[in-house]
Amino acid sequence: MLLRLSCWLSLAILLVGSFNDRVLVKADADFLSVRTSLKKDHSGKGGDPKAKYFHESVFHPHYDGRFADHQLSYNERRTHLTALVQTYLATMADIGAETWIMHGTLMGWWWNRKILPWDSDIDVQVTLDTMHFLATYYNLTMHHYHLPHIHEGRDYMLEVNPSYVNGDPKDKLNMIDARWIDTETGLFIDITTIRVNETARAQGVEGALMCKDRHHYLEKDIFPLRESLFEDTPVKIPYDYAWLLEEEYHKESLTRTHFEKHSFNEKTLEWEPTK
Repeated sequence: MLLRLSCWLSLAILLVGSFNDRVLVKADADFLSVRTSLKKDHSGKGGDPKAKYFHESVFHPHYDGRFADHQLSYNERRTHLTALVQTYLATMADIGAETWIMHGTLMGWWWNRKILPWDSDIDVQVTLDTMHFLATYYNLTMHHYHLPHIHEGRDYMLEVNPSYVNGDPKDKLNMIDARWIDTETGLFIDITTIRVNETARAQGVEGALMCKDRHHYLEKDIFPLRESLFEDTPVKIPYDYAWLLEEEYHKESLTRTHFEKHSFNEKTLEWEPTK
């Protein structure tokens, strides 16, 4: 059972104006503002372009260096990624924010409803309306969970990139619109926003959608969302999930049982490291 407590950090990204017409005042969630146990910032902020909001760690692109100074072991990473996605899904359901899994995370769902053991991050999507909602009411909130396998519990932070309002794919430094971050291990979930593709619709493509990371979809590919389970937690998945996975990873990825030094055990339904 997961038990959640929430609080707001003193820093914030201020939003001024109406819900659909807003001005964002950027307040950087820098190391000194959010640090937990580390004495030194291990993010790449010092070497990144100033226009980039999220700064991955200097030792691995799937860790937040404000909260971590090393990579986790294989088993530790799996344990904490599981808690990461469980707490994210529980929080989004609790606050009424619609979200669904995508990319490699959806591929893990396809195989056994679990995170692929070689993965080191989680990918989810939301609509633009949902991202507006998260930015307005939940940006930089801290959520404390009492977890059965983590005695002291764990704090997770929801952080929204103020550049989410810019849907132009040319903004290559800010492809990720928000993150759900484990403030103990530095692991995070990438949250991207699905938007109306005005250019494609003007050319006659009905229901065209897109993300800043240049993934393109049709409304019928995503909606209506289906309900399922992922890591023993209720989850939503895109409607035409098989086609989306084939399109992104090719058809053989749905049946290939040897990958990334792992083999899929048909009896246990688990990906096992190749000996």
